[in-house]
Amino acid sequence: MDSIDTTNRADSTNRTARFDTKIAVLLRDDLAVWQRLNVTAFLVSGIGTAHPEVVGEPYEDGDGTAYLREFRQPVMVFEGGKESLAAARAKALDRGLDVAVFTADMFATGNDADNRATVRAVPGADLDLVGIAVYGARNAVDKTMKGAAKHP
Repeated sequence: MDSIDTTNRADSTNRTARFDTKIAVLLRDDLAVWQRLNVTAFLVSGIGTAHPEVVGEPYEDGDGTAYLREFRQPVMVFEGGKESLAAARAKALDRGLDVAVFTADMFATGNDADNRATVRAVPGADLDLVGIAVYGARNAVDKTMKGAAKHP
């Protein structure tokens, strides 16, 4: 479970949390806007299910309407070319980070089983990656994403 460093905060209502872990998404820079959003949603869902500790408590508005839980820490989104994604995937795996992948072939499928089959059919180094998400120690994630540009 990750911890939060809340030192040097002004007060409990205006605090900046610094998490020991980080969630980052790297998207290929040639995707259409709808693809970027779709890929990001798919990728981060894997992190939330594998690491329930990154999900906070349910929300509730002033009227008492309940809303779903959300990540309790930011998700950083980056972009890069095809080579950048392949390099980041390799670095993440070398560092022992948890990785979610989305390949170009997955856009042509309509279900989870076919998505998994398209990934399984290709050796990891040859995947046509359009996005990856990584989760793990903040410094390892930062090193993995080094050189990638923040998504505009």
